[in-house]
Amino acid sequence: MKTILNLIWLVLSGFWLAVAYVVAGVICCILIITIPFGIAAFRIAGYALWPFGRTAVDRRDAGAGSLIGNVIWIIFAGWWLALTHLVTGFALCITLIGIPLGIANFKLIPVSLMPLGREIVPTDRPFATR
Repeated sequence: MKTILNLIWLVLSGFWLAVAYVVAGVICCILIITIPFGIAAFRIAGYALWPFGRTAVDRRDAGAGSLIGNVIWIIFAGWWLALTHLVTGFALCITLIGIPLGIANFKLIPVSLMPLGREIVPTDRPFATR
């Protein structure tokens, strides 16, 4: 079931969302000081491309640096990526088959707003990193 949902997701919204994260990552990597944000954007691009069967968990070793970085991320890139997930989620929820995909979009909003201090893990072992 995860594979079918991921394939439908890829066609309807996953590809374009992943492209948005890759664009954000490239822009962040061009500006040398924001390379950690670019790496986080590339990590989330993979998650946005194939989200079913994986989840985002908080890392215990993330400290004040990730909090400050997340605030900077929200200001410069996170808000428009979250807005993209919100609009795509509402568009997908209009159709009956798109409701699970829209809910997945809404679940990606916190990750798009605060990517630092999180790790993407398979859903069968969400506590493996703790």
